[in-house]
Amino acid sequence: MSVYDVAVIGSGPGGYVAAIRCAQLGMKTAIIEKYNVLGGTCLNVGCIPSKALLDSSHRYEDAIKHFEDHGIEIPGEVKVNFKKMVERKASVVDQTTKGIDFLMSKNNIDVFTGVGSFVDATHIEIKGEETQTIEAKHTIIATGSKPSTLPFITLDKERVITSTEALKLPEVPKHLVVIGGGVIGLELGQVYRRLGAEVSVIEYMDRIIPTMDSAQSKELTKALKKQGVKFFLSHKVSDVTRKGDEVTITATDKKDKEVTFTGDYCLVSVGRKPNTEGLGADKAGIKITERGQVEVNDHLQTNISNIYAIGDVIKGAMLAHKAEEEGVFVAETLAGQKPHIDYNLIPGVVYTWPEVASVGKTEEQLKETKVAYKVGQFPMRALGRSRASGDIEGFVKILTDETTDEVLGVHMVGARVADLIAEAVVAMEFRASAEDISRMSHAHPTYAEAVKEAALAATGDRALHI
Repeated sequence: MSVYDVAVIGSGPGGYVAAIRCAQLGMKTAIIEKYNVLGGTCLNVGCIPSKALLDSSHRYEDAIKHFEDHGIEIPGEVKVNFKKMVERKASVVDQTTKGIDFLMSKNNIDVFTGVGSFVDATHIEIKGEETQTIEAKHTIIATGSKPSTLPFITLDKERVITSTEALKLPEVPKHLVVIGGGVIGLELGQVYRRLGAEVSVIEYMDRIIPTMDSAQSKELTKALKKQGVKFFLSHKVSDVTRKGDEVTITATDKKDKEVTFTGDYCLVSVGRKPNTEGLGADKAGIKITERGQVEVNDHLQTNISNIYAIGDVIKGAMLAHKAEEEGVFVAETLAGQKPHIDYNLIPGVVYTWPEVASVGKTEEQLKETKVAYKVGQFPMRALGRSRASGDIEGFVKILTDETTDEVLGVHMVGARVADLIAEAVVAMEFRASAEDISRMSHAHPTYAEAVKEAALAATGDRALHI
């Protein structure tokens, strides 16, 4: 029987990063993955393939809507080869997962294919082509999450689908009805809207992306409406029925009036749930919460001292980069170091266009906790770089402590803000004030100048270009 210092169950971003860091720190490491490819949800049916389709569809939209403005004329009709677009997406996924294979080999990590389940706290049975058991001094549970649904919805995975199926449809829908106005539903909704589908988004709350700052919600709603996405907010879905190639969705609006929607595809995007099935947590004595999450303490340690858990399977935001930070945290903890994660500084991003990105506290949270704050906001349309590229939608909003000027939250909508948010994370990691940011030189012309201008606006309404 093989004996390891650390076994990681699950090879998504949290799991494979944890395995790499453990190996770097000199631990004999194994990683267990139930599928034949590494990378988990993010690389195979989540972050990477969705961004591939978003980028491809964005280029198509530019060609049919914006090239002419730039003096680019294309003879003949621009057409979508959807089959080739999906093939390109698959190629990107394949390249990325092969990269994980390389990293496992480079770091001398043993890879086991099969379902890993606890026999007891130190032994894991792996059921694959053959069944084998390994021993591990420590185990990191990184089994991720899977799409949630509503109790009355039957997911047939053909017409009533989750994000997994939405990434590999055989055709562009005529009318895609999306249940849920969160990140995944909006991103995939935008992909198919660009490609010609009618898209209707039904959201239970009174706004989309409800966990982000309300100003971002308003701006993104406005932008997506201009692109032709239809929104039905404060609608509670009560039934989803398929008849042949037609799906009927029944909901009640905020006036308790029943309304129906009919489409050829229905994307159920109401969140994700922890994936603990087949883990054998009970055999190891691991506590699972009422929400199906693995219970951990501040060190990400379960009630069984040699077993840890990270990522979507525990409390907190279900984000790949959060899982990565936690994977490194556990590896370094096992090595006797004292790492730290500030969960307030884990950014959130929506990869629509315009993009949306946030870090820190929202204005609603500051009001709720009665923190006195200042606001500095600057519109992207006032930037030379935005006008040059034609991406004038959005803003940067900075929230600061009224007394100390320390930056408490940064919220952005606009071109490339998914990358730009890193500046805010760095600033907040070092507890910068808005004054600090306002005095740093920002290259001209760039989208990043909006950050400096918003910081100036937050310190005495001193923005220079508005």
